[in-house]
Amino acid sequence: MRPKNSGTKQLFENPILEKLSRTHISVPVSMFFLIGAVLGWYAFSYSELSHLFIGLLFATGLITFTFVEYWVHRSVYHIEPSTEARAKFQYIAHGVHHEYPRDKTRLAMPPVLAIILAASLFAVCFFLMGEAAYAFFPGFIWGYAAYLLVHYAVHAYPPPKNFFKHLWINHAVHHYKDAKVFGVSSPLWDHVFGTMDTIPKSKIAENL
Repeated sequence: MRPKNSGTKQLFENPILEKLSRTHISVPVSMFFLIGAVLGWYAFSYSELSHLFIGLLFATGLITFTFVEYWVHRSVYHIEPSTEARAKFQYIAHGVHHEYPRDKTRLAMPPVLAIILAASLFAVCFFLMGEAAYAFFPGFIWGYAAYLLVHYAVHAYPPPKNFFKHLWINHAVHHYKDAKVFGVSSPLWDHVFGTMDTIPKSKIAENL
């Protein structure tokens, strides 16, 4: 399916802000996989958590991220632009991506903002969970890194001829059919909350 616009769009007049609003996908993906690996290593090497419990916490963090991904995409990125301030926020945070979905430099949150947000989330996790955060947060942040890879792939490459093609189809529905389908890395929560669209997937697949 053809995007509404190709190319890119300048968001900020300030050249520094404009540059900070863009990133190559390899930067945040590498950064968060590395951070997750270091925290996981610390959990195995220095915490008093059993290996089984570390695995369970990691899986819980991963599943938790899929829900957060869905909720943020649905409730924050697609917030109703009922005021000028909300409309401006929605456009900068996500609307520009829908307008220029093939802009590869805006397929991930800018690294500076992402690091600040990740550090804040880890602090909250550590406050609530103690050393268990060293096992939970790697699952959460690896989930985010995996989401970034999937989101980049569905916009940058043609769909594969296997099961994962459904991820391409679901996101095409979201972008080009004005439909729901808010999950990118997983359709789990769309099924749970009834936001999986009913458009015949075969018709969309023919145009991918």
